[in-house]
Amino acid sequence: MTRNVLIIEDNPGIGELVRIHVAELGMNPVLCERGDTGLERFRQGDIDLVILDLMLPGMDGLSVCREIRSGSGYVPVLMLTAKSTELDRVLGLEIGADDYLTKPFSVAELSARVKALFRRVDAMASAPVVEASNDELTVEGLRIDPVRRRVFVRDQEVELTAREFDLLWHFAGHPGRVFTRVQLLDTVWGYNHEGYEHTVNTHINRLRGKIETDPARPEFIQTVWGVGYRFRE
Repeated sequence: MTRNVLIIEDNPGIGELVRIHVAELGMNPVLCERGDTGLERFRQGDIDLVILDLMLPGMDGLSVCREIRSGSGYVPVLMLTAKSTELDRVLGLEIGADDYLTKPFSVAELSARVKALFRRVDAMASAPVVEASNDELTVEGLRIDPVRRRVFVRDQEVELTAREFDLLWHFAGHPGRVFTRVQLLDTVWGYNHEGYEHTVNTHINRLRGKIETDPARPEFIQTVWGVGYRFRE
């Protein structure tokens, strides 16, 4: 089955570059140059991945991402950002983007991110269905339901992005084990590019902000200085 990749990018050069390389991956690219028309095409259905620019005419990328995440079902979103928009990248991850690429990016980076997102989608689809009561994890007021992908802190549900949930579940499944940023990129993101460890830092900071009472003194996801991170024993 050919996967459909919706590319929402108003820069003709970048849009065509992404379209060509998505096609070379054996996927069907669908290119839109405006945020509003891109969202309209998404709502027509049959889209397996969205590659989304931040700065768009008609509707900005953050608004498009928010609308995509407000609907039912899950479609991964890869956001394209400029180097000067760190705040927008953080907001994009908070709203629900699964990953981001900073312009200018290489073809190898683009291909790796797209493949990694689809590997995770396939893994989620093939995961065995089990009773949530047999699989929930509870640690000091933190409850994780991996079947429904829901997280509760002191009985209050917190909204996590798909990547944040994957990261938390990976940590919680290996209490006490220390992971380097490179290891987390490889196991949770599905790719390993030197220099992209800051992606891990950003997600952990956002995750701590949602599950920790005091993110500056985390109880659950602890920093092991000079090495990486671990989930509490």
